[in-house]
Amino acid sequence: MPVLPTRLTPRTGTVLLSLSLAACAAGPTAPMRIAAGLTSQQLCTGVFTSAQPPAQVLSENVLGLPGMAWTEPLLSYDVDRDTRRVSARFAGGFERQSTWLDGYGCVLLPEGGAPPAFGALPPVAYQSPWPALDATAPVEPAPGPWRDLLDRAFTDTAAPPHHRTKAVLVVHHDRIVAERYAPGHGIDTAMPSWSVAKSISHALTGTAVAAGRVAPDGPAGLPAWAGPGDPRAAITVDMLLRQTSGLALTHRPTAFDPSTRMKYLEADPAAFAEATPLEVAPGTRWRYADGHFTLLSRVLRDRLGGHAEDVVRHARTSLFGPLGMAHTTIEFDVTGTPLGAHAFSASARDYARLGLLYLHDGMAGGRRVLPAGWVDRARTATPGTGYGAGLYVNVADGDVPGWGVPWGLPHAPRDTFFARGFMGQYIVIVPSLDLVVVRLGPSQVEGDDVRFMDAVMRDAVAALGK
Repeated sequence: MPVLPTRLTPRTGTVLLSLSLAACAAGPTAPMRIAAGLTSQQLCTGVFTSAQPPAQVLSENVLGLPGMAWTEPLLSYDVDRDTRRVSARFAGGFERQSTWLDGYGCVLLPEGGAPPAFGALPPVAYQSPWPALDATAPVEPAPGPWRDLLDRAFTDTAAPPHHRTKAVLVVHHDRIVAERYAPGHGIDTAMPSWSVAKSISHALTGTAVAAGRVAPDGPAGLPAWAGPGDPRAAITVDMLLRQTSGLALTHRPTAFDPSTRMKYLEADPAAFAEATPLEVAPGTRWRYADGHFTLLSRVLRDRLGGHAEDVVRHARTSLFGPLGMAHTTIEFDVTGTPLGAHAFSASARDYARLGLLYLHDGMAGGRRVLPAGWVDRARTATPGTGYGAGLYVNVADGDVPGWGVPWGLPHAPRDTFFARGFMGQYIVIVPSLDLVVVRLGPSQVEGDDVRFMDAVMRDAVAALGK
């Protein structure tokens, strides 16, 4: 049970303030319980899904989060490989546990709660629409611009903040032209998505639309909004995908904002988000918040059958199987709702397969996986933003309000659109260049390390002679 040495950061004061705010909102012990829950789930995913050493996961995926470094001497944990369970404690108490379930990944348990009894899953046939992505070893390019791109992408800073690149994969004309992994990672290593999960959720919603289970412009239809005269009944599935619900959801750059409470403290995160009141009329304001995709995930669970096993069966049959995404896992809460805002894990090649699906307008191996027009919805900008539906679009100049970083990738062509995740997870799709670029790794650089990713894209465009 390691107890680790103290390490402070300049953000400590900000985090202490956010701890106080969280305590006011959810009781004085909430910050400690949140810290233990986050630690438990991140360790569980890192150890049992990504097969990484616990100490490395703690250092990079927990203590590397903004404002978490100061908690280092107060966190302790146990990893039980026999039961595949992780226990984490804050200051010797406030224990939280996460358990790994075959086919479902890691589930954060309610305090004192037992693991959920999710159903058994049938085998699935994974197809291979892009055979070049089935190479049995990483495709390291010969000396030249592609190798130079990889060398620069894997060159880290001498002092914090570090980029910590774990994988870079470049696919051009459906073939891998550059690929490299950090030590301990490889072609089958499933790595955390963070908010790239929102783009996977967009794809999963598209398959539900194709199956006739969801109408994108129809009401989300959540039970809490069904009362007479409830204005939230006007919120559509598309508004959740575009993050224009008008709900009073927040997503502040602190460790313990309400979004973090929703994910790491509430047993039913969707119910927590569902209770949020409106601030403005639905469809009239864009505001980024994990709650939108938490609500969308509840809609998908209910429309696909009501249980976690229904979601996984549908995802494997309609999306992961047809794309050959054999190393992709959806995580769930104990209610069986997928954590579609932030908690998928996949190999770099599986992320690239999703990118190729969007590059090819929803087609894979001659099969239409996403409905006609679904990709166009994704890359059509929400007015006044550089955000489409579940993906970013490279059409807006300037910075994301409140983030201080660009909406897009200035060195990539204007038709670029991309999945973007916390700590620097990216799937970049460039139709005009027939190009997909994946970058993964727990960067410490704020703003999802978007300028670093822009430099990768600058090198990719140069390597193509464009």
